[in-house]
Amino acid sequence: MNRRKVIPLVAVAAVVLAAGYGLWWWQSGRFVESTDDAYVGGDISTISAKVAGYVQEIAVQDNMRVKKGDLLVRLDARDYQAALMKASGEVEAQQAALADIAATRELQLATIAGSVAAVNAAQAMTEKTAGDNRRYGALVQTVSAQTRDYAQADYRQAVAQESKARADKSVAERQLQVLDAREKQTQAALVQAQAGLEMAKLNLGYTEIRAPFDGVIGNRRAWSGAYVSSGTQLLSLVPAQGLWVDANFKENQLAHLQAGQQAQIVADVLPGRTFTGHVVSLSPATGSRFSILPAENATGNFTKIVQRVPVRIALDGEAAKLGLLRPGLSVTVTVDEKPAP
Repeated sequence: MNRRKVIPLVAVAAVVLAAGYGLWWWQSGRFVESTDDAYVGGDISTISAKVAGYVQEIAVQDNMRVKKGDLLVRLDARDYQAALMKASGEVEAQQAALADIAATRELQLATIAGSVAAVNAAQAMTEKTAGDNRRYGALVQTVSAQTRDYAQADYRQAVAQESKARADKSVAERQLQVLDAREKQTQAALVQAQAGLEMAKLNLGYTEIRAPFDGVIGNRRAWSGAYVSSGTQLLSLVPAQGLWVDANFKENQLAHLQAGQQAQIVADVLPGRTFTGHVVSLSPATGSRFSILPAENATGNFTKIVQRVPVRIALDGEAAKLGLLRPGLSVTVTVDEKPAP
């Protein structure tokens, strides 16, 4: 082909490509922000022992899928079974004490009723002897002094008997108050015993460690026969779904980033496949501010470093499930900041 014809064609093609690129950049390209400083994340739970004991059984292996509620680890439960029996016995003892107090109360109520009757009888006797004493005292001429003395003695004895009956009635009523106090004390002890029983049941249940959600076992540290204390990390559980991406965008890329914007994710493990997601939130501070040793720029020579802000991106559809993507994988994230028409 003639060189004179090729040069104009190349120039025209370059102009067309430049115009096309410029049109694309004006309509879409200027709204796109991308970063390869991004990683897949997930709520990885560290499964720990709630109570101390010897590991009796390991029901799972590394990289094993489990369902919510599946048994992971079983500890030796004999000590906790004995503690449960002891706590149950304490509850029964306090319940028996309450029953004994109730029976004693019924007996005491009968005693009080008898005391009331005794007081009434003594009062009647006092009234009778008082009348006899008055009558014999008035018959000075016809009744002997001995008879009058007997009447006075009977009256004084009746008054004493009435006082004793009233005192016995007061003691019986006071004893009822003592029973009330004992009942309250026993009820409080029963509540404590029931709390101890519930704690014993919980501790016995803690000897069976089960999966809190669907996931895959990883980083297993438990071994049969090993002694573990409370809080010992036994294994990790990676969730089967709910994965996300944490993308660290530069500070000069954040001006128009906001929640709800669409994102495209390409994982290094699957370079030919594009996953979709959407922006959920932006971190309230740069990543360096949350580091163990934040940079102190007020000392020494200052070198400006572009800061990055973590952006949480939720994966859509099947991408959020564990399988194609896994926590920790590197990805490239592209966010479309173009406003909705």
